[in-house]
Amino acid sequence: MNYQKPKGTADILPSEIAGWDYIETVAKKELAKYGFKEIRTPLFESFDLFSRGVGESSDIVSKEMYDFRDKGNRHLALRPEGTASVVRAYVENKLYAPEIIKPVKLFYKGPMFRYERPQSGRMRQFHQLGVEVFGSKNPATDVETIALAFKLFNSLGLKELKLLVNSLGDSQARVVYRQALIEYLEPFKEELSKDSQIRLYKNPLRVLDSKDKIDKEIVKNAPSILNYLSEDSKRHFSEVQKMLEALNIPYEIDTTMVRGLDYYSDTIFEILTTSKNFGSNTTICAGGRYDGLVEEMGGPETPGFGFAFGLERLLLIMKKEEITIPSEKVLDVYVVGIGEETNLETLKIVEALRANDLNAERDFLFRKPKAQFKTADKSNARLVITIGSSELAEKKARIKNMKTGGEQSISLDEIYSPSFKNIFNLLTSD
Repeated sequence: MNYQKPKGTADILPSEIAGWDYIETVAKKELAKYGFKEIRTPLFESFDLFSRGVGESSDIVSKEMYDFRDKGNRHLALRPEGTASVVRAYVENKLYAPEIIKPVKLFYKGPMFRYERPQSGRMRQFHQLGVEVFGSKNPATDVETIALAFKLFNSLGLKELKLLVNSLGDSQARVVYRQALIEYLEPFKEELSKDSQIRLYKNPLRVLDSKDKIDKEIVKNAPSILNYLSEDSKRHFSEVQKMLEALNIPYEIDTTMVRGLDYYSDTIFEILTTSKNFGSNTTICAGGRYDGLVEEMGGPETPGFGFAFGLERLLLIMKKEEITIPSEKVLDVYVVGIGEETNLETLKIVEALRANDLNAERDFLFRKPKAQFKTADKSNARLVITIGSSELAEKKARIKNMKTGGEQSISLDEIYSPSFKNIFNLLTSD
């Protein structure tokens, strides 16, 4: 049979891994500055975790979730996003305990799964990196976390970025606003897209986020949620704006932005790339506040704030922007063995080099020296050690500096010596 990967998935080949490693390395460095620690959760969870946490009316739950029943007839789902799982872990493992330093700052990375039409930067199995902060209602937490996202993208070489912010208010404000929005949209019901007609009474705020052209025109004159905020929410959003300005982070208020997940409250945000190379105003990062989600999951009343971004899309943007990704570490030593009689000694040499914390490789195909040297050159080897029958008899080897072309003889005892790393540094220095 001709097996192929499932539609909407991708093989990440060795030649592509350097980019993934680079993003994760830079991200971890920035996250450490802000005091975030990594958490890892299962790839699948109870279906109810997502239907309750993310929201039954969301596209993720209603259309895109990969769900199934296991052999014990338990209803499970592959995780479509990271926040619900991290909140579940936070509650189940009592990370809210008094002895734990607050706020609790966590980050996660890994594959997520959504059944949607595959396209550039959007896959059915995709990878996200996200952060969650638990235990602080301070607007400074919102702004600090947004600043972290900006610093992370700047560190990766992205400069043309735009920040959109909005406030969804508290639950009480949304109840009042929900009714006002329904009253505004009802006269347009027949003109709305099918999805928006369904959402009209289930979750009218999602109509504001519709990508349908007619829906977009209709909601242009819809009432703004900012006019329905409680005094606390107004004050919170005002402080967020002041702090963004104090940190010189430009922003725009987008009153139609609601995000696709039901758990958000108060501050929400998106970071877009404005680069024409990728397609102006493409969202690369999004998140916000979710002060009721921990309680909804059975934990104590705990405010939360977070964001996530997709690694596939970020890599595509970096490629379009022609951002240089550092290559993988070069090969320290390539060992050329001439003739089958050198097979054992060649094996011993590469293992000794690796024990000395050097990257080493050798030929296994008994090829001619010219072919082996070509491989060494292609691998960017810094040194080539050559051993043939005559060297084997003399218990010596030839060492060549591939950059300078300098060549000399060295005893096998020196190669096997624990101090060979020092010799290596001398041999490869300019």
